[in-house]
Amino acid sequence: MSAAVPVPRKVDRVRTKALGGPTEQVDKNALIISPNEVRDNDPFLLMAEDWFSSPGFEWHPHRGVETVTVVLDGKLEHGDSLGHAGALEPGDIQWMTAGKGIIHRELAYHNEFAHTLQLWLNLPGDKRMVDTRYQDLRKPDQAVVESPGVLVRVVSGTQSGITGTAENQWPITGLLVTLEPGSSYTPVLAPEDRAFVYVVEGGATVAGTAVADGQIAWSDPVGGSDPTSIELLATDPDRPTTLMLFSGQPIREPIVFGGPFVMGSRAEIEQAYLDFRGGKFGQIPRLARL
Repeated sequence: MSAAVPVPRKVDRVRTKALGGPTEQVDKNALIISPNEVRDNDPFLLMAEDWFSSPGFEWHPHRGVETVTVVLDGKLEHGDSLGHAGALEPGDIQWMTAGKGIIHRELAYHNEFAHTLQLWLNLPGDKRMVDTRYQDLRKPDQAVVESPGVLVRVVSGTQSGITGTAENQWPITGLLVTLEPGSSYTPVLAPEDRAFVYVVEGGATVAGTAVADGQIAWSDPVGGSDPTSIELLATDPDRPTTLMLFSGQPIREPIVFGGPFVMGSRAEIEQAYLDFRGGKFGQIPRLARL
């Protein structure tokens, strides 16, 4: 019996990132996925792009989410209440399970420069208070799918028979795709997944829909049980196109934001603040800058 042929997906909507800054923390920023649209974007809660040299993001808490930070350029210094400290280079990824609570900071190494993307992932209620975990996914160690004109870094999930190294609390496919002009790649996704494709640089068609630099295309879950596919084609003739594709099944549970915390109710948010102030997230390490 032959395997089912993947059903081509469509793009349901395209959004353009909203530029902002400077702020007290960054030189410039952009909101790519808005927390005001969580019902439409679940399991993806928020995605921001930041350019900064000083001060960056000093010590602050999180609970109830996983965050994925991609270093696009420069060098990012990280420290947390678990005792981790280090610097991430371009192409490195930090996958952090805030779980029951963590305090961390993200700064430009030696106050030089950092350009990052940070994605917040939703968690089901029974996973919001799991043990905290931090994963460094260094670029040289990332799983790769490669063919002429195509380079795919498989961060999470399995694609083209290659499995990424990220461990997560909710199944997520995460790909960083670089396409030479005119090249294409067609990932296969579960039909129940919601997927987005963000154009980091260059230009592309996603399932036949034009998506420009700084735009994000969304493909919502489709019916049926057959696998689905979504064609990515680089259309910028002058430079490689870089894309970020993530997909995951919507969780469809209550979502309440409270600053750096994401829980299922207002009472849980209030408890998070009480626990943070009561020292239950651990202590800020007495570490000097790297």
